[in-house]
Amino acid sequence: QVQLVESGGGLVQPGGSLTLSCAASRNIFSFYDMGWYRQNPGKQRELVATITSGGSTNYADSVKDRFTISRANAKNTVYLQMNGLKPEDTAVYYCNALSTITRRQIWGQGTLVTVSS
Repeated sequence: QVQLVESGGGLVQPGGSLTLSCAASRNIFSFYDMGWYRQNPGKQRELVATITSGGSTNYADSVKDRFTISRANAKNTVYLQMNGLKPEDTAVYYCNALSTITRRQIWGQGTLVTVSS
């Protein structure tokens, strides 16, 4: 059973930067598309960014030009570099893995990002 563990969340001032990490328990990037989602209480979980098994990336309009998703295959880790953070970026951020074969999804436990002065 593959596990995903997020880290890197915290409190940051508006305009600041954070990098989230998602470590997979084994190498799955060849067969899984990876993504970051976020959720606030009472709201639906929303897509932030994805990176396919082939390396293509996609971003929500709200984070384009501010966030960058990447991965380090040798470390089984996916990153989300977040720059120019805004209070509306405050949320619990979840790492997601989607099997390109079975469409099975795996979720991490989430990491809280708070953007506030």
